[in-house]
This record gives sequence, C-alpha cells and structure tokens, in this order.
Amino acid sequence: MATEVLAGKTLELDADGHLANRADWNESVAAAIASQEGIPLLTDRHWAVIKYMRAEFEKNGQAPSIRKLTKESGVDTKELYALFPKGPAKKAAKIGGLPKPVGCI
Repeated sequence: MATEVLAGKTLELDADGHLANRADWNESVAAAIASQEGIPLLTDRHWAVIKYMRAEFEKNGQAPSIRKLTKESGVDTKELYALFPKGPAKKAAKIGGLPKPVGCI
C-alpha cells in the first residue's frame, strides 16, 4: 500500500488512492484531499454530499453510486458534476474517506 502525508498525517492509501483506514479521516484530511482533486474549498453543498455518502456507507457497507446520489442526496446530477468534476461519486467518496463506489471506473 502507498502512503501519503495529508493534513500533517501519514496515511495509508488503497490501490485506488483512497484512504485505506476510514478512522484516519477527518475534515482537515477531507480538505487536503479535495485540494489535490482540484476543489480548493469545500462548501456546504460539498459537505451535504460527503455526509450523505458517509451515512450511506455506514448503513450499507459501500459508497453509493452516482445514480443513488442523484436520487437520494438532494443534489441533482448537474450540480454533482459542478461540485465534483469528472466523476462525482468517486471524488466525493475519496474526499469522504471512503473506498471507490462499486461500478465506478
């Protein structure tokens, strides 16, 4: 496994570049990952998606797909792509400290 220093912490990453240990996640780590992903500032709308994804993961054991996100998060597809360009489900999961959603490339 690879490691990376984010928000002053050395973190293990899985093969997809997502956090290997969800317990390492916090809002500072999320902001550092978002910055690496080209999102310089996490707004309330970003946090709404991230919190939804984390809650779904806790409930179901996997990060929701883009389809589930658009149907249940309260954020439509167009806004999701504006908030998390080039792969909203994958990026939001990564920023949220979750594994890549099933079905994401």
